[in-house]
Amino acid sequence: MLTTMQRLKNARLRQYLEAEEKVLLGQSYTLKDRTLTRANLAEIRKAIEDLIDDGATIDDEEILNNGRTKRVVFQDG
Repeated sequence: MLTTMQRLKNARLRQYLEAEEKVLLGQSYTLKDRTLTRANLAEIRKAIEDLIDDGATIDDEEILNNGRTKRVVFQDG
């Protein structure tokens, strides 16, 4: 079961992924006589990496064991 904090992280990850897509589609745009620049792509990507490292997912699935894997080695007696 996901905690409130995990749901928040997942929602934030989805928002950052949407922001990344918008930046990739056009870094700057002009409205009338003003040119506006979207957020820094490197900062967005860093936030995405941090959220994923912290266990955020885009499909609200829970990551077990903090993403760690276990290795089992069977030995003959």
